[in-house]
Amino acid sequence: MTMTVRDLAHSRAGDKGHNINISVIAYDSVGYERLLRELSEARVLAAFAPVAHGPVRRYTLPNLLAMNFVIENVRGGSVTATTALDIHGKSLSALMLAIPLYGNEPEV
Repeated sequence: MTMTVRDLAHSRAGDKGHNINISVIAYDSVGYERLLRELSEARVLAAFAPVAHGPVRRYTLPNLLAMNFVIENVRGGSVTATTALDIHGKSLSALMLAIPLYGNEPEV
């Protein structure tokens, strides 16, 4: 069975102009270590390709068991320019939480 980020962490998102800022906070240190291994900038960019051009930068906060991702060039623009229903990008944390984690299983 494939695990997702949601199984190991919670998340919060917000817009920053043409960028989106998404935090991923692990429930425990075991989950954090797995997220560090598997939730790479490349994997996040692949998941967000339908809504952002990138690049993606990941910042780790080990004392908080958290990571912060900055995803640049969100399609549709910033709050005042977009026609998206979710102008602040809050629902994009759900996309982050749905990213599959494969562990020892091969990626398909």
